Amino acid sequence: MRAARYVARMPPLPPKRPVESVTEMTQLLLPGDANALGAAFGGSVMGWIDICAAVCAQRHARQLVVTASMDDLHFHAPIKVGMAVTLRARVIAAFTTSMEVGVTVHSEHPVTGERNLTTSALLTFVALDKDGKKLPVPPLVLETNEERTAAADATERRAERLARKDRGARWLTLVQQ
Repeated sequence: MRAARYVARMPPLPPKRPVESVTEMTQLLLPGDANALGAAFGGSVMGWIDICAAVCAQRHARQLVVTASMDDLHFHAPIKVGMAVTLRARVIAAFTTSMEVGVTVHSEHPVTGERNLTTSALLTFVALDKDGKKLPVPPLVLETNEERTAAADATERRAERLARKDRGARWLTLVQQ
């Protein structure tokens, strides 16, 4: 049985357009963030994704947010030492107290300027007050068919994620042994 969740009561929030919270971040891949093959260490890229997405979610909610989940993290191509790395985050869907944020990561060769999609991920963030209670987030204005389709897909992913959350814990005992 799921525990009742507390959501702080506030007046309705005005809707926001996704473009209002788009966040871009640039890194330079240095040896300290690379693996033995001279490519980006996945953990470093994941950390950058989390930060970029968190800034995006905070801009949308104008509240403190915490990462609830990271899904569909895919490494499409390696990022080599010396390349510029550009991350771009955008709110895909806003629910009652949470948001799904999509992030893409591109590498850019410093000499040729060639850009490649290297990583993509979807993250869920929850807005919280100073006491850790969930806060409502503004609805998202969906202006295009592409935005409406992406938000509908996000709603399906959310339902799947919530269903997996409870039954997914079965593997934990295997790892803890």
